[in-house]
Amino acid sequence: MNPDYKDKICNNSQIASIETSILDQGPGKSVRIAWINTGSGLRYKLVLDRAMDIVDAFYNQHSLTWLSEAGITKPGTSAENGNGWLTRWAGGLLTTCGLTHVGAAEKDDNSERGLHGKISNIPAQIESIIQPDIIAGKNQMSITGIVKQADALGTNLQLRRTISSTVGKPSIKIKDVVTNKSASPTPHMILYHCNFGWPLVTPGADIIFNGNCQPMKGDIHKEIFNNKNNFRKCAKPRNENEKGFQGCALIDLKTDSKGYCLAGICNKKLGLGIAMKYKKRQLPVLTNWQLWKKGDYVTALEPGTNGPIGQTAAKQQKELIYLQPGKSRTYEIELTVLTDKKQIDSFIKSAL
Repeated sequence: MNPDYKDKICNNSQIASIETSILDQGPGKSVRIAWINTGSGLRYKLVLDRAMDIVDAFYNQHSLTWLSEAGITKPGTSAENGNGWLTRWAGGLLTTCGLTHVGAAEKDDNSERGLHGKISNIPAQIESIIQPDIIAGKNQMSITGIVKQADALGTNLQLRRTISSTVGKPSIKIKDVVTNKSASPTPHMILYHCNFGWPLVTPGADIIFNGNCQPMKGDIHKEIFNNKNNFRKCAKPRNENEKGFQGCALIDLKTDSKGYCLAGICNKKLGLGIAMKYKKRQLPVLTNWQLWKKGDYVTALEPGTNGPIGQTAAKQQKELIYLQPGKSRTYEIELTVLTDKKQIDSFIKSAL
């Protein structure tokens, strides 16, 4: 951070702060939000009533993420079964999927599970908001909250989430601890649906990852993820009836010497990128979703305990986690904005 601020400010909010408020109109009326201004050019909005997910995110004048036409809406039970989740999905920089199911809606003898699970439709109970005290040299800022996915006499999973930034640094840290508060083992899946959009995502921008890439089942996915198509470059907008307008692939990322995975989006022409870093032992599968539909133009990088294959398939493949009573699992992801060509080149070199 530029040290020239010394002796020139009396209010920390002149540089960076966390500001909470309530939306007052539209489908999101009465929803609690928090704007975090990092003082680095990066500012982003948490939706406290939607599991503290991150929706809007900007670096200076540039949006980093894709926003759906649905926008921010109230949490609700209509999203719990079938594809109702889509009617309340704002898109955004981070949507949490899980905590017991990730993937398409499905049924079995025991239960019905809606698209991508319930957690993103549950409000958080805020534990703390730590503001920076720049004048005193305390540059850390964070929000911590508890999100409970619980059913009477059944599932009782608790997500304790802390989202933090440092004044003057264009990065976001997400730390999640998921704990089984019930007396029985509970199926557990989680996926971080990170959605990137224009102007960061534009034809020719690079999708950065290094690992074995396998299209999900179905011809639609193979139309993008094949040896004849450069699926590591963002494509031109297309109509729904054109081949290669949408697809998903599961990626087994390679790690660095410390076990970290790196992935991201880099727009060299704009001189802007975003880097994602996390531990593979926590989140072993990365999903890349590409949707090049006109109007809905987005690509997502989605670290998860599983790909979006659903609880049934995960169980059949013996990849479904059962969280034992009282036990916890921790997940940490860092998103960093790359702000010039030198940073972009350095990231690409380290990631590939």
